[in-house]
Amino acid sequence: MAWKLRDSVTFLPMKDLRFSKAALRGHTWFMSSMYDKQEEGEVQYQRFPSEASKGRFLCLKGNDRHDGSWNYYALAWPETLPHNATLKKGLTFVSYNHYDYGNIWHGLSAVVPFVSWYVKNNCKAVPDRWILYHWGELRLGFGPWLTYLMEATFGENNVFIENLDEFGSGDHNIDNTDSDDSSPVCFEDAVVMRHNEGGMGKLRRYEAYDMLRCKARMYCNVSDVEASRNSRIGLTLFMRTGARSFKNESVVIKIFEKECQKVQGCQLTVAYSNHLTFCEQVKVMSQTDILVSPHGAQLTNMFFMNRNSSVMEFFPKGWLKLAGVGQYVYHWIANWSGMRHQGAWRDPDGEQCPFPEDDRRCMSVFKDGRIGYNETHFSVWARNVLDQVKLKKTEDGSNKNVLGNSIDGCPCGLIA
Repeated sequence: MAWKLRDSVTFLPMKDLRFSKAALRGHTWFMSSMYDKQEEGEVQYQRFPSEASKGRFLCLKGNDRHDGSWNYYALAWPETLPHNATLKKGLTFVSYNHYDYGNIWHGLSAVVPFVSWYVKNNCKAVPDRWILYHWGELRLGFGPWLTYLMEATFGENNVFIENLDEFGSGDHNIDNTDSDDSSPVCFEDAVVMRHNEGGMGKLRRYEAYDMLRCKARMYCNVSDVEASRNSRIGLTLFMRTGARSFKNESVVIKIFEKECQKVQGCQLTVAYSNHLTFCEQVKVMSQTDILVSPHGAQLTNMFFMNRNSSVMEFFPKGWLKLAGVGQYVYHWIANWSGMRHQGAWRDPDGEQCPFPEDDRRCMSVFKDGRIGYNETHFSVWARNVLDQVKLKKTEDGSNKNVLGNSIDGCPCGLIA
């Protein structure tokens, strides 16, 4: 009977092409036969084994990096795993990302649900390995920034990325036969996320970002900055070079410097995101109350600031009509991490497109354009935000982290 049950394990394509263009509410084309554990305001996840899986383990087969429909998944009971299966001990995080783990915004959005799950479970379970999928295709690593962040959060020994074709000495081959690239791999304990942070509730997002902020500061030896910040306002111009940089950055710096000088305790910092290490970025953000920066991945660092800090965002010409919802991602992360997005300025001038400006082909012209300035608008805008931040600090000192139960001084469990 056990032999027959092993033979009956059915592997399904990781990427179900029936849903590749239109995922259904409550599930996706990724592991399409599964349905998420959904609770109001909670992160959506699946765990194996569980009551929902009837005690079955998750098994994977294939490590194709070009076509997710050539990678497969199945469920099997512990006593009757597929023939030649290798059992991976410990906890495995299986992540799905429909964009890119190398981009810090998209990569972060994919891992935040795992942080939320970890905090909700009182920070008692850290992963022994990660398995990363992009459209069902296997990926072999995070980008450097995200690797540092995950090491800070879970520990440097808990960010091992599994490639599904090398088996460590701690694993047990069920049939004591040699495994090959087509042999299945099963997991003693697996948590699967098929959605990014967009499906999470507000409090869970806050809790996850509080944990990420706190752990990153500990990892980078950034001391508590609250006492020194009550009497100062940190205004940081976080600059880019090349695409979406300011055309006349010296003039832009002078505009904000002038407004900063009018406010007692205001300290201006000018930093270039591509010149800083991960920990240098954490330190700069921890000293920032107002972040001034062009639209771009560097803005993802905003959650290293304290709650209720402010963000001012800048766009080149053409983005409003043509860029789609992607132009609002930093509005979203500001809201999700407890920041105040103070609006965006969109340059009305820039390179001319040879097509009508509402033609989508123009986006290739505008996408990496550079940003001009409007001295009057920038001055008034900066003045208003500085006044708001100063008043808020004076009134109630609200620019502080909100922590719940803690582990090593960082939030764990429900928000208080």
